[in-house]
Amino acid sequence: MEIRPIHTDDDYKTALREVSAYFDCEPIPGTPDGDRFEVLLTLVEAYETKHYPVDLPDPVEAIKFRMEQAGLSPKDLVPAIGRLNRVYEVLNRKRPLTLNMIWKLHEKFGISAESLIRPIKLPLSCRRRKRSVRKAAKRRLFCGEWFFTSRKS
Repeated sequence: MEIRPIHTDDDYKTALREVSAYFDCEPIPGTPDGDRFEVLLTLVEAYETKHYPVDLPDPVEAIKFRMEQAGLSPKDLVPAIGRLNRVYEVLNRKRPLTLNMIWKLHEKFGISAESLIRPIKLPLSCRRRKRSVRKAAKRRLFCGEWFFTSRKS
């Protein structure tokens, strides 16, 4: 049983070929072939984890995946997210998830909290609108009486 560490892509491809032969007729654990199969799987998995890391999904994609998996509709997310229009805003990336929403989605639907806490990439149009709303609010605040009285004193 000659098993070597996987250092290069060629070693990786060789190990994959050897492992794939065992998938057709999986050996019994505890036998020499079974032990070889387990060791090769461990080596391949370690190499893949190091060289081909899988990133966590986007929060919205994680929610949509769970919905598809469990046969849920947006209406089923109302207890976790809020009113139906808010559910659609989250699913269309117009509203970010709050900590409370993340907690409820994790608890009620078993969606990984790690994937839900990643920031949602809001469309540029939503980000511009929020900035313009903030600017308008500042303008109103600075043009009000409070601003001028506090600046004079």
